[in-house]
Amino acid sequence: MNTIFRKSMLSVAGLAFAGGVFAGPIAAHANPTVDGKPVAVAVQSAAPKPQGDQSHITLNDEQTANVKAIIAATKKAGLPERAAVISIATSLQESKLENLGHLGDANDHDSLGLFQQRPTSGWGTPEQITDPAYSTTAFLKGLKQVDGWQDMALTDAAQTVQVSAYPDAYAQWEQQATDLVAQYWNS
Repeated sequence: MNTIFRKSMLSVAGLAFAGGVFAGPIAAHANPTVDGKPVAVAVQSAAPKPQGDQSHITLNDEQTANVKAIIAATKKAGLPERAAVISIATSLQESKLENLGHLGDANDHDSLGLFQQRPTSGWGTPEQITDPAYSTTAFLKGLKQVDGWQDMALTDAAQTVQVSAYPDAYAQWEQQATDLVAQYWNS
């Protein structure tokens, strides 16, 4: 190891040690107390980092309206922003946020709507499934039945509800879904 590099590393280590020696006693006394008892301090964690390569599409007015419908249904269900992120990412994968009707030979069985839900699988009637509020509520009902969905990777939570032939595909939409929820949640 060359001398300059070694001295630099020792300097950094020394600064870290000194910072700990001086900051440690200060930090030890920084914990808030009430009547001499320690009080828990809430630490907000950052949103999970999206998994894998991310995809992005430019949305038209219909797709943006569907984003807003998903967010409204999520709020109405009393669920947090994370549920909207999972819902939007799922819809991005399933339909690119388009409320798809029957596509003839291009249809996957009898899949319809934003989430490509199937009447024959019990998601509802074709009319219900193609109603963005209904289909989102149906998806969220399934999501709420998944133990620990709040802490799962997005793709795992979506897959547990959707049972897709491509279970890892949802992950690619997490960043765009997160951005859309950040943009429209409070509007």
